[in-house]
Amino acid sequence: MTHRTQVGIIGAGPAGMLLAVLLRRAAVDCVVLERRDHEYVANRARGATVEHRVVEMLRRHGLAGNLLGRGAVENAVEFRLGGRRYPVHYEPLAAGRSHYIYPQQYLVRDLVDAYLAIGGDLRFETAVTAVDDLTGQPLIRLADSSELRCDVVAGCDGEYGVARGAIPAAALHCTDYQYGYAWLSVLAEAPPSNDCVINALHESGACVHVRRTPTVSRFYLQCGRTETRADWPDERIWKEIGIRLALDEPWTLHTGPITATGTVRMRSLVCDPMRYGSLFLAGDAAHIVAPVGGKGFNLALADAEELALGLIDRFTTGDHRRADAYSDTRLARIWRAQEFVHWMMDLVNTPGYGTATAPFLHRVQAARLARLMDSPEYLAAFLTDYVGW
Repeated sequence: MTHRTQVGIIGAGPAGMLLAVLLRRAAVDCVVLERRDHEYVANRARGATVEHRVVEMLRRHGLAGNLLGRGAVENAVEFRLGGRRYPVHYEPLAAGRSHYIYPQQYLVRDLVDAYLAIGGDLRFETAVTAVDDLTGQPLIRLADSSELRCDVVAGCDGEYGVARGAIPAAALHCTDYQYGYAWLSVLAEAPPSNDCVINALHESGACVHVRRTPTVSRFYLQCGRTETRADWPDERIWKEIGIRLALDEPWTLHTGPITATGTVRMRSLVCDPMRYGSLFLAGDAAHIVAPVGGKGFNLALADAEELALGLIDRFTTGDHRRADAYSDTRLARIWRAQEFVHWMMDLVNTPGYGTATAPFLHRVQAARLARLMDSPEYLAAFLTDYVGW
């Protein structure tokens, strides 16, 4: 059986759901296809840092109510080095701009609810097996042998999804960068030990502490690329977090049961162009950024808004210009974010991790942090990208 829609959206993550809500509100017909079940999508823990420009974008579209009511405002970031704190307060340089901490799964729930409330077609447990006819009217093939014929396909199904793989290899140039270390990601039922993000620079490797909710914290520990969870029993995790976050002043690290871990083999990737024929890529399907600074979540949402506005113009007025410019418009912002993240990776993580060059490069790290703290101009430039103006 073949069904018909204007826009077929593959993936019910933040990009796919924001795109769907904006299209549906503008009376553009769309269908969201998600291979996972509703419960998994609603509880899929990812990032939580929402930058200023994305908060304002969601506010403009009337989608920021729960974020503004339940999210935590963050007006500072803290660096640590050698037992000392180096707090960076956003004011006065940030001119009233701030971050919000609002877990990705909460925002996805909000968007799913908003989409269903306006009659949106969202199909969970619906696996896409192939996308054909991308230079004409695309055909999305489903695992149950049914098909969805579209005018446009939006690939919001992540790095390993079907959408990107449907583009001929010769038509897509993907550039990636592999860092020489990994992060051990740790989610724990432990109240936050600080009221803002901590980025600890340590000769043993970075440690990042991020609050998720009043009772849940996320930690990242720099480690070797080949290390696994088996190399990091709970006792070692808490010991190393304590060492890397240690201060020469009274301070309490809150601990608790570790509920999830994973190894993030740090890398960045950009696919160019973000469009092939009638297929548009958004979010992780088009680009990956290393997690320092929390930019991936925000880039995905910004992709979705830009794509939505272009498709709304196309389907409601016949104006294709914004949709045709989508890839170039977004890639300029994505490369700006990649540059910032690459700079911040070198600031936070111990370069040359596990090699003989690490002691020298750690001193370079310290000098970079000192420059950041000593120069208002340098700090203002940092906050422009970090907070998201």
